[in-house]
Amino acid sequence: MADALRDIIARNRAGRRAAIPSVCSAQPDVLRASLMRAQTLDRPLLIEATSNQVNQDGGYTGITPDGFIGYVHEIADKAGVDRDRIIFGGDHLGPQAWRSLPADAAMEKARALVRDYVKAGFRKIHLDCSEGCAGEAAQLGDAETAARSADLARVCVSACDGDTTGLLFVVGTEVPPPGGARVDEDGDIPPTDPAAAKATLAAHGDRFGDMASMIGGLVVQPGVEFSPTAVHHMPLDRDPGLLAALDGWPGVCLEAHSTDYQHPAVFPRLAELGFAFQKIGPALTFAYRQALYALDQISTSPGALQAVMERVMTDNPTYWQGHYHGDADALSHQRHFGLADRIRYYWPDPAAQAAVAALRDGFDGPIADIKLREVFSEDVLTRAEHLTGDHVQRLIDAQIQLALDPYFFDEAT
Repeated sequence: MADALRDIIARNRAGRRAAIPSVCSAQPDVLRASLMRAQTLDRPLLIEATSNQVNQDGGYTGITPDGFIGYVHEIADKAGVDRDRIIFGGDHLGPQAWRSLPADAAMEKARALVRDYVKAGFRKIHLDCSEGCAGEAAQLGDAETAARSADLARVCVSACDGDTTGLLFVVGTEVPPPGGARVDEDGDIPPTDPAAAKATLAAHGDRFGDMASMIGGLVVQPGVEFSPTAVHHMPLDRDPGLLAALDGWPGVCLEAHSTDYQHPAVFPRLAELGFAFQKIGPALTFAYRQALYALDQISTSPGALQAVMERVMTDNPTYWQGHYHGDADALSHQRHFGLADRIRYYWPDPAAQAAVAALRDGFDGPIADIKLREVFSEDVLTRAEHLTGDHVQRLIDAQIQLALDPYFFDEAT
């Protein structure tokens, strides 16, 4: 699979509707279900970790880069998934996790970060140095961003010990502010200006020098986004002209972030527009939560799991406060059902883990169809019939896989 990404880029740039989904999650059920679907379809799958999630200090998951790869491989092995179909990527790697420090100190931490990612086996490396550190502007210009990214790229190449096979850099960034997406006066999500995207790529190319050929992706905004309470659907008839930013760069594709919850037709359309890398994360953990809450409704103690999660989230509001807004009822609804899915940060909590285990253990054997049809769609029930594992696990996997399926559109092969 070392050349799988380059092959997808080449086919996309040749006019094919070729793309690969990039699953950005550390949730074990999400990883299991996604990997099993890729195995069934005989497709490669990108699994990505972010710099604040997985780093040399453990990140908020407590997992190092090497530990993350071992963790995913263990899930794959147990699920009977071939390891060689998995491509590991690092997302937004740079000084962000340490931007409260002066730039020199934050960049030293970033160098250790990317070195550990590459040595662990990550090969798709998104270098993002766009955010300022202590005493700097919140957002840096292309010149400084590119200079810092090139600094980290050199560390990555050195960490390869002479074998840069499969190493691919992604540059650029399009990240919404906490609490919601950027919208224009018409309530639409404006795409990146092609001239600005071209300038970003050119600045990185100049700074990367002989490493420029390793750049394979450019992150831009095609007009897809979601807030905690709404999805901003991309107009299918709109072409923002972002492929023009890649003129002179035949080995580079576009990368789209925050593509979660879009209509299925959007994903092949994005591929037509040059987006060969399509990221998904919250929509998959949202599906995981959907499955658990559905089971919670038909359990012997209906609502017990949701009650535990409410207590866990209100006892420690760190991960949702500032992202959700409104009165008490609105905040409660968003904590559990918000599209930003900030609840995903709370599943590792010991109380949450115990509640999930109790829920799952409460179902002894197959669940009656009449109860399942109250809370699951026919599509979920049908998919679950063809999966492996106990009945509860199959239902969870099915719910997650159906959220991922639109990314595996037919012309991706």
